[in-house]
Amino acid sequence: MGDQTLPDDGTQPDLSIPELLADTGEEAEVIEATDEAGPATPDQPSAEMPDDPAEAVPVLIAAVVESRQQAAEYLDTMQRVAAEFDNFRKRSVRDREEIVERASQRLIERLLPTLDSFDAALTYQPQTETETNLLAGMADTHRLLMETLARDGFEPIEATDVPFDPAVHEAVTGPGEGEGELLVSEMRRGYTLRGRVVRAALVAVRHA
Repeated sequence: MGDQTLPDDGTQPDLSIPELLADTGEEAEVIEATDEAGPATPDQPSAEMPDDPAEAVPVLIAAVVESRQQAAEYLDTMQRVAAEFDNFRKRSVRDREEIVERASQRLIERLLPTLDSFDAALTYQPQTETETNLLAGMADTHRLLMETLARDGFEPIEATDVPFDPAVHEAVTGPGEGEGELLVSEMRRGYTLRGRVVRAALVAVRHA
């Protein structure tokens, strides 16, 4: 490593790195490698910018156009994902509502015989005070039950002196020809749940 000599006092000579590498030629290799690689910068552009401003303008414009295209693609993707999520949310809400409605309708259908029994019992004419009190209690129970069911959209179908409507009425003697016939009597009460017919009203009809 050259002709470096130690000082008389035995201490190491104060040599710099270039001096230590001078005899081996390693200094030139290190400097050359550093110049070729350049400093590591995270934002180094992929293409070199021309030194001439007139030549640099088209390069900058092309970079801006490319960035805008990428941004538009990202925005389109985000909007599509947002729309798909919104559709999924609406579909989930609709499915839950349908499940609840079907469950409610099944429960109502199972209650129909009980409601029919109430209707039949309440037509009885009491003969004693005991029967009167018993019927009054049944009427109160029936009223409370109907009020509770009404909170979920359960309603009886009107079937007394109204025009015949085949959508909600079922005629046992036939509605006859023409329009404007009136219902004579209700044979069996019908019901709707949130506007849907659970059971049509069974009626007898005559011409108006």
